[in-house]
This record gives sequence, structure tokens and C-alpha cells, in this order.
Amino acid sequence: MGSPTERLVDGGRRPGAVPTRPALRNDCPQRRTEQERDPGPGREPQRARQVRVPAFVWALPPVALLGLVFLYPLALVVQQSVQPDTGGTSLQPYSDVFASESFREALGTTVWLAVGATVGCLVLGFALALVIAFVPFPGGKAVAKFIDVFLSFPSFLITLALLFIYGTKGMANGLWTDATGATGDGPFQFLTTPWGVLLAEITYFTPFVMRPLLAAFSAIDTAQLEVASSLGARPLRVVRQVILPEALPALAAGGSLVLVMCLNEFGIVLFTGAKDVTTLPMLVYGKAMLESDYPAACVVAVVNIAISVGLYGLYRVVSRRAGA
Repeated sequence: MGSPTERLVDGGRRPGAVPTRPALRNDCPQRRTEQERDPGPGREPQRARQVRVPAFVWALPPVALLGLVFLYPLALVVQQSVQPDTGGTSLQPYSDVFASESFREALGTTVWLAVGATVGCLVLGFALALVIAFVPFPGGKAVAKFIDVFLSFPSFLITLALLFIYGTKGMANGLWTDATGATGDGPFQFLTTPWGVLLAEITYFTPFVMRPLLAAFSAIDTAQLEVASSLGARPLRVVRQVILPEALPALAAGGSLVLVMCLNEFGIVLFTGAKDVTTLPMLVYGKAMLESDYPAACVVAVVNIAISVGLYGLYRVVSRRAGA
């Protein structure tokens, strides 16, 4: 059995030995946990402590990348807009641009084209989405899938397609001259006017309204439509009182997206060849590439960015209040 001293040293670990009170205290799980947490002065902890990384450390890489790719060039544009060619820092470029007739005309043209295209896309997109979602016809699913593919097309591709159809030497003018025997370019010359730009923008941006509308329509319970129809409601009333309230958030989202994109559209205006149509992006191009007036080009770019950001902020406020 050993002497009492040996039993105390072994802590009662030998077979048949009765553990002493100090050994029982040391074998207590709660006491071992406390010793691991606080081993006492001069002693190392038995387990390595876990190091917690603050949340802001994980946000630093994407913020740094965003600042390098987007914010830094934007800061250079703003800096250039307050540095006239005469040197120094001044707001004179803003005064010169705001006083010019070309800027006011470009601003007005940009706003009315963007608003007109947005209204046209909302009306046409809502009507087409209603037909695709609620009117069964052969190929309806294929059309819905084609809309997703259409969103990946570049804007100038749609403009070129319209030029092939309605351009000066397009199919429509060719058929007209062949049928009538008339000489000349034909009667369809509207693509080089503001109305042609408006048509091209509505054609290209309508699917951007239809996509969220189709998603919203798929969530509508068809039982509501059946109940409304059984109670004698006509289709227009069903659309106005049942479908339209459910589609308002999607309309707001699609309309705001189209409005911002139309304000910044450059390819459609350029490829239609509408020389008399000057928007803010076209004015930036003209000032920078044709006139080499970089401070004025930066001023117009800053104004265009400010309008876009302001409209996006307004959309966020309205959508939040509407529960979108």
C-alpha cells in the first residue's frame, strides 16, 4: 500500500488506494476549467486563447479595392473640375459651363429623353409582362427566357438593328422605294432625330422593367384573380385593383433603374447618328475629345454623376416608405 507520504504524492492514483481530499479537489471538472482560464501568476495557460479579429479588418480589403478602382478616379475628376487651364484652384470652370447655352440644351435634352424613355418603358413593359404572365400562348416561357438573354446585349447592338430596319438605307426605306418606284432615301428618317433616340432607348430598356415585373407577377396568388373574376370584376378592374398594387414596388425598381441608365446613356445616341441630339454624356465626349477642354468636361461629368446619385437616393427614400 505504501507509506502515507507516498499515497499523498501519488494523489491516491494507485489501485485500491483512497484518494485524498486535495486530489478530489484537483480532479473536479469545474476546478480544472477555472485553472485553465486563470492558471495563476507565473504559469502558462493550458489552452491557447482564440484571437478575435475585429469586423472592420475584414472590411478593409474591399473598401481599399473600391477606393482604388472607383473613388480615386472620381476624386481626380472632381479635382480637375476646379483646376482651370490658367492654373490654381477656382470655380470658374463651373461658372463658364453653367453659363453656356450648349450645357443648358444638353441638360434639358438629357432630362426629357430619360423621363420620356422611362415612361415609355413602364407602360410598354407592364403591358408585355401582363401578357407573358397571365395570357397563355405557345412559346410564352421561351419569350420570358429570351428577356433574360436580352439584358446581356450591348445597347449599340440594338441601335444597329434599328438602323438596319429604319435607317436611311434600311429595309423599310428599301421596301418603300421598291414598291413606289420613288427615288431618294425614302420617308423613314426619324432615327437621326430625338424621337429616334427615344425609340431606341425604349426598345433597349423595356426588358429592364419587365424582368422585375415578371418576378412580382409570379408571386401573385392566382386564387385572388379567380375570386375577383367570379365576383364579376372585369379584366381592367382586376389589373387595377389586384395586380397593379402588387406590381408597384417592381415598377418603382425597374423605372428608377431605367431612369438612371438613360441619364448616362452614350452608345445609343452615338450610334443613331443624331447629330442634333446632345446629351450630357455626349457633351463630355465633345468637350474632352473634340475640344480638349478637360476642366469643362469634368464639370459636366460631375453634374451628371450628382444627378444620378441624387435620383438613386430619392428612389431609396421612396421605396423605403412604400415598403419595396
